[in-house]
Amino acid sequence: MVGNLKVKAVDLFCGAGGLTHGLKDAGIDVKLGVDIDPACKYPYEANNEATFLLKSVEDISGDELKHYFSSSEYTLLAGCAPCQTFSTYNQKACPSDKRWWLLLQFARLVKETIPDIITMENVPGLIEQDVFKEFVEGLEKLGYSTFYKVINSAEYGLPQRRRRLVLLASKHGDIRVLNPDELKADIQTVKDAIGDLPPLKAGEVDLSDPLHQSSVLSALNLKRIRKSTPGGTWKDWPVKLRAACHQKESGKTYSGVYARMEWDKPAPTMTTQYCGFGNGRFGHPDQDRAISLREGAIFQGFPKDYKFVPPNEPVIKKNISRMVGNAVPVKLGEVIGKSILAHLEEIKTLKNVVA
Repeated sequence: MVGNLKVKAVDLFCGAGGLTHGLKDAGIDVKLGVDIDPACKYPYEANNEATFLLKSVEDISGDELKHYFSSSEYTLLAGCAPCQTFSTYNQKACPSDKRWWLLLQFARLVKETIPDIITMENVPGLIEQDVFKEFVEGLEKLGYSTFYKVINSAEYGLPQRRRRLVLLASKHGDIRVLNPDELKADIQTVKDAIGDLPPLKAGEVDLSDPLHQSSVLSALNLKRIRKSTPGGTWKDWPVKLRAACHQKESGKTYSGVYARMEWDKPAPTMTTQYCGFGNGRFGHPDQDRAISLREGAIFQGFPKDYKFVPPNEPVIKKNISRMVGNAVPVKLGEVIGKSILAHLEEIKTLKNVVA
Protein backbone atom coordinates (compact mmCIF):
# COMPACT_ATOMS: atom_id res chain seq x y z
CA MET A 1 0.00 0.00 0.00
CA VAL A 2 1.31 3.46 -0.91
CA GLY A 3 -0.47 6.47 0.54
CA ASN A 4 -4.16 5.58 0.45
CA LEU A 5 -3.74 3.13 -2.43
CA LYS A 6 -4.18 -0.58 -1.94
CA VAL A 7 -3.07 -2.60 -4.97
CA LYS A 8 -2.99 -6.40 -5.07
CA ALA A 9 -1.23 -8.22 -7.89
CA VAL A 10 -0.73 -11.62 -9.49
CA ASP A 11 2.50 -12.28 -11.39
CA LEU A 12 2.18 -14.79 -14.24
CA PHE A 13 5.38 -16.48 -15.52
CA CYS A 14 6.94 -15.20 -12.28
CA GLY A 15 10.21 -17.13 -12.35
CA ALA A 16 12.45 -16.50 -9.35
CA GLY A 17 10.61 -13.26 -8.54
CA GLY A 18 12.40 -10.40 -10.31
CA LEU A 19 9.23 -8.57 -11.34
CA THR A 20 7.46 -9.39 -8.09
CA HIS A 21 10.37 -8.09 -5.99
CA GLY A 22 10.49 -4.86 -7.97
CA LEU A 23 6.74 -4.33 -7.70
CA LYS A 24 6.94 -4.92 -3.95
CA ASP A 25 9.83 -2.44 -3.69
CA ALA A 26 7.52 0.11 -5.31
CA GLY A 27 4.74 -0.60 -2.82
CA ILE A 28 2.47 -3.07 -4.65
CA ASP A 29 1.22 -6.11 -2.74
CA VAL A 30 1.95 -9.12 -4.96
CA LYS A 31 -0.02 -12.06 -3.56
CA LEU A 32 0.69 -14.84 -6.06
CA GLY A 33 3.33 -15.93 -8.54
CA VAL A 34 2.68 -18.60 -11.17
CA ASP A 35 5.33 -20.61 -13.02
CA ILE A 36 6.04 -24.11 -14.31
CA ASP A 37 9.66 -24.22 -13.10
CA PRO A 38 9.83 -26.00 -9.70
CA ALA A 39 13.29 -24.53 -9.04
CA CYS A 40 11.65 -21.10 -8.76
CA LYS A 41 9.43 -21.97 -5.80
CA TYR A 42 12.05 -21.52 -3.07
CA PRO A 43 13.54 -18.19 -4.24
CA TYR A 44 10.12 -16.78 -5.04
CA GLU A 45 8.59 -17.53 -1.64
CA ALA A 46 11.73 -17.05 0.47
CA ASN A 47 12.29 -13.49 -0.75
CA ASN A 48 8.84 -12.12 -1.48
CA GLU A 49 6.27 -13.09 1.16
CA ALA A 50 3.99 -14.32 -1.62
CA THR A 51 2.55 -17.68 -2.65
CA PHE A 52 4.08 -19.65 -5.52
CA LEU A 53 1.78 -21.77 -7.67
CA LEU A 54 3.47 -24.48 -9.74
CA LYS A 55 1.10 -24.61 -12.67
CA SER A 56 0.93 -23.84 -16.36
CA VAL A 57 -0.87 -20.61 -17.24
CA GLU A 58 -2.82 -22.66 -19.76
CA ASP A 59 -4.38 -24.65 -16.91
CA ILE A 60 -5.38 -21.69 -14.72
CA SER A 61 -8.84 -20.14 -14.62
CA GLY A 62 -9.69 -16.55 -13.89
CA ASP A 63 -11.64 -17.64 -10.81
CA GLU A 64 -8.44 -19.05 -9.28
CA LEU A 65 -6.75 -15.68 -9.66
CA LYS A 66 -9.71 -13.62 -8.42
CA HIS A 67 -9.27 -15.17 -4.98
CA TYR A 68 -5.94 -13.32 -4.64
CA PHE A 69 -7.52 -10.01 -5.69
CA SER A 70 -10.09 -9.96 -2.87
CA SER A 71 -10.43 -6.91 -0.58
CA SER A 72 -8.35 -4.69 -2.82
CA GLU A 73 -9.04 -1.20 -4.11
CA TYR A 74 -7.14 -1.89 -7.33
CA THR A 75 -5.96 -5.08 -9.03
CA LEU A 76 -2.94 -5.74 -11.23
CA LEU A 77 -2.27 -8.69 -13.52
CA ALA A 78 1.41 -8.81 -14.45
CA GLY A 79 3.59 -11.14 -16.42
CA CYS A 80 6.33 -11.87 -18.90
CA ALA A 81 5.50 -14.76 -21.20
CA PRO A 82 8.62 -16.82 -22.10
CA CYS A 83 10.47 -14.60 -24.54
CA GLN A 84 12.94 -16.89 -26.33
CA THR A 85 10.61 -17.18 -29.31
CA PHE A 86 10.94 -13.47 -30.03
CA SER A 87 14.56 -12.96 -28.96
CA THR A 88 17.31 -11.86 -31.34
CA TYR A 89 19.33 -14.78 -29.94
CA ASN A 90 16.80 -17.25 -31.32
CA GLN A 91 17.38 -18.01 -34.98
CA LYS A 92 14.57 -20.61 -35.22
CA ALA A 93 11.50 -18.72 -34.02
CA CYS A 94 8.29 -19.62 -35.81
CA PRO A 95 4.55 -19.43 -35.16
CA SER A 96 4.39 -23.20 -34.52
CA ASP A 97 6.42 -22.74 -31.34
CA LYS A 98 3.97 -23.27 -28.46
CA ARG A 99 5.49 -20.36 -26.51
CA TRP A 100 4.32 -18.05 -29.31
CA TRP A 101 0.76 -18.38 -28.03
CA LEU A 102 1.32 -18.10 -24.28
CA LEU A 103 0.67 -14.39 -24.63
CA LEU A 104 -2.84 -15.26 -25.76
CA GLN A 105 -3.32 -17.29 -22.58
CA PHE A 106 -2.38 -14.11 -20.73
CA ALA A 107 -5.08 -12.34 -22.78
CA ARG A 108 -7.61 -15.01 -21.83
CA LEU A 109 -6.92 -14.47 -18.14
CA VAL A 110 -7.32 -10.73 -18.60
CA LYS A 111 -10.81 -11.34 -20.02
CA GLU A 112 -11.67 -13.66 -17.14
CA THR A 113 -10.48 -11.34 -14.36
CA ILE A 114 -10.73 -7.79 -15.82
CA PRO A 115 -8.03 -6.30 -13.55
CA ASP A 116 -7.69 -2.54 -13.18
CA ILE A 117 -4.12 -2.57 -14.51
CA ILE A 118 -2.11 -4.89 -16.72
CA THR A 119 1.62 -4.93 -17.30
CA MET A 120 3.62 -7.11 -19.64
CA GLU A 121 7.39 -7.12 -20.17
CA ASN A 122 9.19 -8.86 -23.01
CA VAL A 123 11.98 -8.65 -25.58
CA PRO A 124 11.83 -5.81 -28.14
CA GLY A 125 11.30 -8.22 -31.04
CA LEU A 126 7.78 -9.01 -29.86
CA ILE A 127 6.57 -5.55 -30.85
CA GLU A 128 6.69 -6.47 -34.56
CA GLN A 129 4.73 -9.71 -34.20
CA ASP A 130 1.07 -10.21 -35.03
CA VAL A 131 0.48 -11.97 -31.71
CA PHE A 132 1.45 -8.78 -29.85
CA LYS A 133 -0.75 -6.62 -32.06
CA GLU A 134 -3.62 -9.01 -31.42
CA PHE A 135 -2.94 -8.80 -27.68
CA VAL A 136 -3.04 -4.99 -27.67
CA GLU A 137 -6.16 -4.83 -29.84
CA GLY A 138 -7.88 -7.26 -27.49
CA LEU A 139 -7.09 -5.07 -24.49
CA GLU A 140 -8.42 -1.98 -26.23
CA LYS A 141 -11.66 -3.78 -27.15
CA LEU A 142 -12.10 -4.54 -23.44
CA GLY A 143 -11.87 -0.82 -22.68
CA TYR A 144 -8.23 -0.55 -21.64
CA SER A 145 -6.01 2.41 -22.47
CA THR A 146 -2.67 0.98 -23.60
CA PHE A 147 0.91 2.19 -23.63
CA TYR A 148 3.97 0.31 -24.81
CA LYS A 149 7.55 1.27 -25.40
CA VAL A 150 11.01 -0.29 -25.78
CA ILE A 151 13.23 1.05 -23.02
CA ASN A 152 16.86 0.59 -22.00
CA SER A 153 16.88 -0.50 -18.37
CA ALA A 154 20.33 1.04 -17.88
CA GLU A 155 18.74 4.49 -18.18
CA TYR A 156 16.67 3.66 -15.09
CA GLY A 157 19.58 2.64 -12.88
CA LEU A 158 19.98 -1.05 -13.70
CA PRO A 159 23.73 -1.82 -13.95
CA GLN A 160 23.12 -3.62 -17.24
CA ARG A 161 22.27 -2.65 -20.81
CA ARG A 162 18.98 -4.43 -21.30
CA ARG A 163 16.42 -3.25 -23.84
CA ARG A 164 12.92 -4.46 -23.03
CA LEU A 165 9.40 -3.94 -24.32
CA VAL A 166 7.13 -2.73 -21.51
CA LEU A 167 3.36 -2.58 -21.88
CA LEU A 168 0.97 -0.93 -19.44
CA ALA A 169 -2.81 -0.95 -19.74
CA SER A 170 -5.42 0.70 -17.52
CA LYS A 171 -9.16 0.65 -17.10
CA HIS A 172 -8.92 4.18 -15.68
CA GLY A 173 -7.48 6.25 -18.51
CA ASP A 174 -4.13 7.07 -20.04
CA ILE A 175 -1.10 5.43 -18.44
CA ARG A 176 2.63 5.51 -19.21
CA VAL A 177 6.05 4.51 -17.93
CA LEU A 178 7.65 7.36 -15.99
CA ASN A 179 10.86 8.67 -17.57
CA PRO A 180 14.28 8.40 -15.87
CA ASP A 181 14.32 12.10 -14.89
CA GLU A 182 10.99 11.79 -13.08
CA LEU A 183 12.42 8.90 -11.08
CA LYS A 184 15.78 10.65 -10.53
CA ALA A 185 17.57 7.62 -11.95
CA ASP A 186 21.37 7.51 -12.14
CA ILE A 187 23.45 5.31 -14.44
CA GLN A 188 25.00 2.43 -12.50
CA THR A 189 28.24 0.81 -13.66
CA VAL A 190 29.85 -2.58 -13.26
CA LYS A 191 32.06 -1.03 -10.57
CA ASP A 192 29.04 0.32 -8.69
CA ALA A 193 27.37 -3.09 -8.78
CA ILE A 194 30.12 -5.61 -8.00
CA GLY A 195 33.23 -3.60 -7.17
CA ASP A 196 33.06 -4.49 -3.48
CA LEU A 197 32.65 -8.26 -3.86
CA PRO A 198 35.50 -10.51 -2.68
CA PRO A 199 37.94 -11.49 -5.46
CA LEU A 200 37.77 -15.00 -6.88
CA LYS A 201 39.89 -17.27 -9.00
CA ALA A 202 38.33 -19.29 -11.82
CA GLY A 203 36.52 -22.25 -10.29
CA GLU A 204 36.61 -20.81 -6.77
CA VAL A 205 33.65 -20.46 -4.36
CA ASP A 206 33.33 -17.70 -1.76
CA LEU A 207 32.81 -19.48 1.58
CA SER A 208 30.52 -16.71 2.85
CA ASP A 209 28.24 -16.84 -0.22
CA PRO A 210 27.91 -20.09 -2.23
CA LEU A 211 26.45 -18.17 -5.17
CA HIS A 212 29.59 -16.08 -5.47
CA GLN A 213 31.35 -18.79 -7.45
CA SER A 214 32.86 -18.77 -10.92
CA SER A 215 33.20 -21.48 -13.52
CA VAL A 216 36.38 -23.42 -14.07
CA LEU A 217 38.40 -22.25 -17.08
CA SER A 218 40.33 -24.59 -19.32
CA ALA A 219 44.06 -23.95 -19.74
CA LEU A 220 43.36 -22.47 -23.18
CA ASN A 221 40.62 -20.14 -21.94
CA LEU A 222 42.80 -19.05 -19.05
CA LYS A 223 45.43 -17.97 -21.59
CA ARG A 224 42.73 -16.21 -23.59
CA ILE A 225 41.28 -14.21 -20.71
CA ARG A 226 44.77 -13.15 -19.64
CA LYS A 227 45.20 -11.64 -23.11
CA SER A 228 41.79 -9.90 -22.92
CA THR A 229 41.36 -6.25 -21.98
CA PRO A 230 38.19 -4.56 -20.67
CA GLY A 231 36.06 -3.58 -23.65
CA GLY A 232 38.31 -5.48 -26.05
CA THR A 233 37.57 -8.56 -28.16
CA TRP A 234 39.17 -11.85 -29.11
CA LYS A 235 40.60 -9.99 -32.10
CA ASP A 236 43.17 -8.59 -29.66
CA TRP A 237 44.57 -12.07 -28.98
CA PRO A 238 47.50 -13.71 -30.76
CA VAL A 239 46.18 -15.69 -33.73
CA LYS A 240 47.17 -18.98 -32.12
CA LEU A 241 44.66 -18.39 -29.30
CA ARG A 242 41.69 -17.63 -31.54
CA ALA A 243 38.94 -20.18 -32.03
CA ALA A 244 38.90 -21.85 -35.45
CA CYS A 245 35.37 -20.61 -36.16
CA HIS A 246 36.42 -16.99 -35.56
CA GLN A 247 39.18 -17.26 -38.11
CA LYS A 248 36.62 -17.99 -40.82
CA GLU A 249 34.99 -15.08 -42.64
CA SER A 250 31.59 -16.06 -41.24
CA GLY A 251 32.82 -15.83 -37.65
CA LYS A 252 34.63 -12.50 -37.77
CA THR A 253 31.57 -10.49 -36.79
CA TYR A 254 31.03 -12.35 -33.50
CA SER A 255 33.18 -10.01 -31.45
CA GLY A 256 30.93 -9.96 -28.39
CA VAL A 257 32.08 -13.33 -27.04
CA TYR A 258 35.21 -14.21 -25.05
CA ALA A 259 35.40 -10.64 -23.77
CA ARG A 260 35.76 -8.69 -20.53
CA MET A 261 33.33 -6.16 -19.12
CA GLU A 262 34.37 -2.57 -18.39
CA TRP A 263 34.35 -1.15 -14.87
CA ASP A 264 32.99 2.27 -15.84
CA LYS A 265 30.03 1.11 -17.96
CA PRO A 266 26.88 -0.95 -17.34
CA ALA A 267 27.21 -4.69 -17.92
CA PRO A 268 25.99 -6.28 -21.16
CA THR A 269 22.67 -8.10 -21.29
CA MET A 270 22.60 -11.12 -18.98
CA THR A 271 21.59 -14.32 -20.76
CA THR A 272 20.90 -17.73 -19.24
CA GLN A 273 24.54 -18.62 -20.01
CA TYR A 274 26.19 -15.62 -18.37
CA CYS A 275 28.53 -17.67 -16.19
CA GLY A 276 30.52 -18.90 -19.22
CA PHE A 277 33.44 -16.77 -20.45
CA GLY A 278 32.91 -17.88 -24.05
CA ASN A 279 29.18 -17.12 -24.13
CA GLY A 280 29.36 -13.33 -24.31
CA ARG A 281 31.10 -10.35 -22.74
CA PHE A 282 30.98 -12.11 -19.40
CA GLY A 283 34.63 -11.91 -18.38
CA HIS A 284 35.35 -10.05 -15.14
CA PRO A 285 36.98 -6.64 -15.80
CA ASP A 286 40.29 -7.53 -14.15
CA GLN A 287 40.09 -10.96 -12.50
CA ASP A 288 40.92 -13.91 -14.74
CA ARG A 289 37.51 -15.53 -14.68
CA ALA A 290 33.93 -15.29 -15.85
CA ILE A 291 31.50 -13.41 -13.63
CA SER A 292 30.02 -15.38 -10.75
CA LEU A 293 26.45 -16.55 -10.34
CA ARG A 294 25.92 -13.86 -7.71
CA GLU A 295 27.39 -11.11 -9.89
CA GLY A 296 24.98 -11.97 -12.69
CA ALA A 297 22.07 -11.79 -10.26
CA ILE A 298 23.26 -8.38 -9.04
CA PHE A 299 23.41 -7.12 -12.63
CA GLN A 300 19.75 -8.18 -12.89
CA GLY A 301 18.97 -6.00 -9.89
CA PHE A 302 18.54 -8.76 -7.30
CA PRO A 303 19.73 -7.77 -3.80
CA LYS A 304 23.11 -9.20 -2.83
CA ASP A 305 21.45 -11.41 -0.22
CA TYR A 306 18.64 -12.72 -2.46
CA LYS A 307 18.19 -16.41 -1.67
CA PHE A 308 18.12 -18.80 -4.63
CA VAL A 309 18.87 -22.13 -2.94
CA PRO A 310 17.55 -23.60 0.35
CA PRO A 311 20.13 -23.80 3.15
CA ASN A 312 22.50 -26.78 2.92
CA GLU A 313 21.35 -27.72 -0.57
CA PRO A 314 23.77 -27.79 -3.52
CA VAL A 315 24.04 -24.88 -5.94
CA ILE A 316 23.15 -26.12 -9.44
CA LYS A 317 24.66 -23.61 -11.83
CA LYS A 318 22.37 -24.27 -14.76
CA ASN A 319 19.31 -23.69 -12.55
CA ILE A 320 20.60 -20.42 -11.12
CA SER A 321 21.83 -19.02 -14.43
CA ARG A 322 18.52 -19.94 -16.07
CA MET A 323 16.45 -18.26 -13.37
CA VAL A 324 18.65 -15.16 -13.34
CA GLY A 325 18.93 -14.80 -17.11
CA ASN A 326 15.19 -15.23 -17.62
CA ALA A 327 14.19 -12.82 -14.85
CA VAL A 328 12.55 -9.45 -15.27
CA PRO A 329 15.17 -7.10 -13.75
CA VAL A 330 14.15 -6.05 -10.25
CA LYS A 331 14.84 -2.38 -10.99
CA LEU A 332 12.60 -2.52 -14.06
CA GLY A 333 9.86 -4.07 -11.93
CA GLU A 334 10.21 -1.19 -9.50
CA VAL A 335 9.97 1.34 -12.34
CA ILE A 336 6.82 -0.35 -13.61
CA GLY A 337 5.35 -0.40 -10.10
CA LYS A 338 6.07 3.28 -9.47
CA SER A 339 4.57 4.18 -12.85
CA ILE A 340 1.38 2.28 -12.01
CA LEU A 341 1.08 3.90 -8.60
CA ALA A 342 1.68 7.38 -10.04
CA HIS A 343 -1.12 6.73 -12.54
CA LEU A 344 -3.53 5.54 -9.86
CA GLU A 345 -2.66 8.47 -7.58
CA GLU A 346 -3.43 10.85 -10.45
CA ILE A 347 -6.74 9.11 -11.18
CA LYS A 348 -7.73 9.21 -7.53
CA THR A 349 -6.83 12.91 -7.26
CA LEU A 350 -8.94 13.72 -10.32
CA LYS A 351 -11.90 11.82 -8.86
CA ASN A 352 -11.61 13.77 -5.62
CA VAL A 353 -11.49 17.08 -7.51
CA VAL A 354 -14.61 16.16 -9.49
CA ALA A 355 -16.37 15.04 -6.32
